[in-house]
Amino acid sequence: MPLRTAVRYLSAPIRDILRPSTTTSNRGYSAIAEARLMLEHELETIRTGGTWKGERIITSKQGPHINVDGSRGDILNFCANNYLGLSSHPQVVEAGIEALKKYGAGLSSVRFICGTQDIHKDLEQKLAQFHEREDCILYASCFDANAGLFEVLLGPDDAVLSDELNHASIIDGIRLCRAKRFRYKHMDLNDLETQLKESQSSRLRLVVTDGVFSMDGDMAQLKGICDLAEQYGAMVFIDECHATGFMGPRGRGTDELLGVMDRVHIVNSTLGKALGGAAGGYTVGPKPLIDLLRQRSRPYLFSNSLPPPVVGCATRAVELLLASNEIAQSVGDKTMRFRNKMTDAGFTISGSDHPICPVMLGDARLASLMADDMLKLGVYVIGFSYPVVPKGKARIRVQISAAHTDQDIDRAVDAFIQTGRKHGVVS
Repeated sequence: MPLRTAVRYLSAPIRDILRPSTTTSNRGYSAIAEARLMLEHELETIRTGGTWKGERIITSKQGPHINVDGSRGDILNFCANNYLGLSSHPQVVEAGIEALKKYGAGLSSVRFICGTQDIHKDLEQKLAQFHEREDCILYASCFDANAGLFEVLLGPDDAVLSDELNHASIIDGIRLCRAKRFRYKHMDLNDLETQLKESQSSRLRLVVTDGVFSMDGDMAQLKGICDLAEQYGAMVFIDECHATGFMGPRGRGTDELLGVMDRVHIVNSTLGKALGGAAGGYTVGPKPLIDLLRQRSRPYLFSNSLPPPVVGCATRAVELLLASNEIAQSVGDKTMRFRNKMTDAGFTISGSDHPICPVMLGDARLASLMADDMLKLGVYVIGFSYPVVPKGKARIRVQISAAHTDQDIDRAVDAFIQTGRKHGVVS
């Protein structure tokens, strides 16, 4: 018998042993089929409930005017977090290009191994200077910054007191820590005081709040929070993603606007909104805390360094704001123009004095249909519904940018009036 034939015969039983049985294979396919049916049912529930979140495709750079796949001509963009219009600012773009040329596309590693460059340290120094805090640590996103803070700072002997409407990343970050958890009613200082009294046996207590609540555009009562924190010996943390760069006289945030910069101890924020719009987040605060985060914060330790082009763009954005507050101040007037005109037209606008202007509609399907009709009129807005916002509180969240002109705002209001009349929202 030829050697090749002998090997084939001898190996046949081994192949039979290694080959999955028909029964096992069928069980595997059965499990996959069952999972597929379950997932498709869940997706259909989302569709029929009117809460399906489609993703429109933008075929241009970010800005007040964009091109959207499937839509003709120039589209007005009123749904971006590009509060200062810096995502396509010539100097910001050029800084990113120069960083790409000099430092490459990325570090291919986490920072403590071989992934820190001088531009990362420079950006951290500038952000600490901007917020007037001791030190700063960069993350891949503010979601990561929130995920990495609480488990490092707080242990089982400590307590965290969180506003019930805090951002999902804060909620997830708190879930990762072992501290006792207290949740107080949204912006209810009386309830916060009750929780502070109940947690007095804890070693360390941290009051946690969004500076600006992104779904509603309302601001935390930071002065009252700081008063209570000092009375009961607690620290204060704020998430400033929807405030950094444009709230306050110099754009430092809600703590500057409300006069408590020296009373808020820890600030987390983002580079992905007003500060260039690319990506990245950070924590600023006491140097010992920042040093400890570098040693133990898991999202920091196990995520690649921010890409040099992102760092270059963000650094230039911060430099522009350190040099002048002119851009930051321009957002306020445009925000009030939109809010006043929409209110006069009969719409209900949530929040106050913030470029997040939620047009409250209640019904999820109505919000989705109106957003689609607005796009047909050349205005890009998005309907927000459960689970992003509570059931029965669907809205179209409009966001004003310093890059919008008065004509842009008036055109958006006219489109809302036309669409609102079509759907019976306004007369």
